[in-house]
Amino acid sequence: MGRLSVISCMTNAINKIVSWLAGIYIGRCFELLEPCEGKLSCTVLRGEGGSNTADLLDRPRDLIQRAGRIVRRGNQNPKVHIYRYVTESTFDAYLWQTIEAKQKFISQIMTSKSPVRSCEDVDETVLSFAEIKALCAGDPRIKERMDLDLEVSKLKIMKADYQSKHYQMEDDVLKNYPEQIKETQGYINGIETDIQILKRHLCPDGNFAGMVINGMTYTDKEKAGTALIDACQDISSTDPVEIGSYLGFSLSVKFSGFVHKIIIKGAVSYQVEMGDDIYGNITRINNALGKIEDQLGAYKTKLENLQQQMDAAKAEINKPFQYENELKEKSARLAELDAQLDIGAPEPQTAA
Repeated sequence: MGRLSVISCMTNAINKIVSWLAGIYIGRCFELLEPCEGKLSCTVLRGEGGSNTADLLDRPRDLIQRAGRIVRRGNQNPKVHIYRYVTESTFDAYLWQTIEAKQKFISQIMTSKSPVRSCEDVDETVLSFAEIKALCAGDPRIKERMDLDLEVSKLKIMKADYQSKHYQMEDDVLKNYPEQIKETQGYINGIETDIQILKRHLCPDGNFAGMVINGMTYTDKEKAGTALIDACQDISSTDPVEIGSYLGFSLSVKFSGFVHKIIIKGAVSYQVEMGDDIYGNITRINNALGKIEDQLGAYKTKLENLQQQMDAAKAEINKPFQYENELKEKSARLAELDAQLDIGAPEPQTAA
């Protein structure tokens, strides 16, 4: 008899579980709803038709999870129904307001747009006695205050972002842009000088103008190329070592990244990689020198852009914070509401 009793109890328990699950799966029985926190999902992949949410959850993600697969791909129902229940003049209004604020802050942090992605922890919100009293009385001013508090916080973040950018622009105008403009202008002057040096040393007929390697002058292109390769093979230093001159420019070699590199130095330095071909290395040097006029144009364009950016930054520095008046008005109204609702006053002390 003992075994039969145990089997009977187990059968009744299984039947109750099956009935309970059926009620959850089919229609979501209202009386069986429980808080979502820590509860396994009981949604059906293809047959979920609706959901009743009687309790209020603490996190936006819990509300999304509560919907389960109702709104996800795979549901065969053409329409679904999700119900939210809120009692007027209770803490529900405050709790939903907190959920809304959390979601807004989450969205703000996840975005890559300005203002700065930072916010305070909304979970640390604490109700004062005055706020509890106003909520229980259904005072509409408490909702206005909550809205204003959120808007003022957002405006303060925007102002902090504005000030950060303003300080950066001041640094750019007073230091960064002038330094970059001076450096770029120096490159322009140097390249213009190198162009004149190159023109003076080029042969009118386009023939090889000769090259000096380790004090020896080579007028034959083949011998000059051979001497250049021989000079490079003896160098293993990562610092440039001068080996000669060509067309009015000094030639130095350094060993970098398992290859030798030739530095062609006039007023500005130009760099090419060494190869194994005796003619190819001289061709590479000629090509580098032939492109310096293109570099001159690039630096002039850069200088023009830097000047435009500095002018634009100077104009932006003089612009005030766009929402300064709105921030002052809403901050004043928030302070007024705090005074009316007695929020921020010292809490009454309770006896220990």
